[in-house]
Amino acid sequence: MTGLPIVYHPDYVAPLPPQHRFPMPKFGLLKDLLVSDGVVAVDQIFQPGPPPQSWIEQVHTPDYVQAYCTGTLDEKAQRRIGLPWSPNLVKRTCTAVGGTILTAKLALSHGLACNTAGGTHHAFPAYGSGFCIFNDLAIAARILLSQTRVQRLLVFDLDVHQGDGTAWIFRDDPRVFTFSMHCEVNFPRQKQISDLDIPLAEGLEDDEYLSKVRAYLPDLLSQVNPDLVLYDAGADVHRGDRLGKLALTNSGLYERDRFVLETCVAGGYPVACVIGGGYDKNMSDLVYRHSLLHRAAAEIYQQHRL
Repeated sequence: MTGLPIVYHPDYVAPLPPQHRFPMPKFGLLKDLLVSDGVVAVDQIFQPGPPPQSWIEQVHTPDYVQAYCTGTLDEKAQRRIGLPWSPNLVKRTCTAVGGTILTAKLALSHGLACNTAGGTHHAFPAYGSGFCIFNDLAIAARILLSQTRVQRLLVFDLDVHQGDGTAWIFRDDPRVFTFSMHCEVNFPRQKQISDLDIPLAEGLEDDEYLSKVRAYLPDLLSQVNPDLVLYDAGADVHRGDRLGKLALTNSGLYERDRFVLETCVAGGYPVACVIGGGYDKNMSDLVYRHSLLHRAAAEIYQQHRL
């Protein structure tokens, strides 16, 4: 393999009721687009499996994990998640967590790797929220720490919504620095306290958004000096996003991802990417937005001959 490592599994797609607003098909379509456009070759795609339940329980309470996996979670808790339970969704959820763990390990060995899912940052230890069931970023961080593969991590979260679950999980853990730059007036209504939060005004456009990313990332890398960066590259900052409230263009998204990846890789910081949120009725537009991360990553990977 000579190109960027990409992580994908067919189980990333689970059936949902028609007209459900969570765009489940995007994960498979994203992989297909990356292959058909020649961004990645088939031999660059790594297939994860679900992690042991004990790994998920490094972050989530055993009662919650058991209740979700067996379909006995109460109705109120299900509503808070916003996705109807099914055995296929359990498989999808666990496989996506395994995908982020694999992406992180590939990033440590290759310098850069991208998942085609992940970024479920609204999940708390004892409950899920906002389409997030288990917090893949937090679980990956805890596993790498427990396996002593890393000693210090930076979660660099640029999803349009605050990474509230991740912030709360690591609130007392100095080994994980949580950064969240998000729309101030967007979900979740009750924000948590990250190590550094940058709330943004509604309607922010490319130039001002990019200037903030450029202002914070280099100093953060110097300050934290992480063994790995976990990058949540949410595409829901786009002006066409149904749930976003910011106003980035495709060019702005691409420039954001390219700057983040170039800055990390050039500084010698391995970076593992997840796609985060993205919501649009036009599935092809949405899938293309998500693909900008992988396009930027593939270019950076080749440029630095990782």
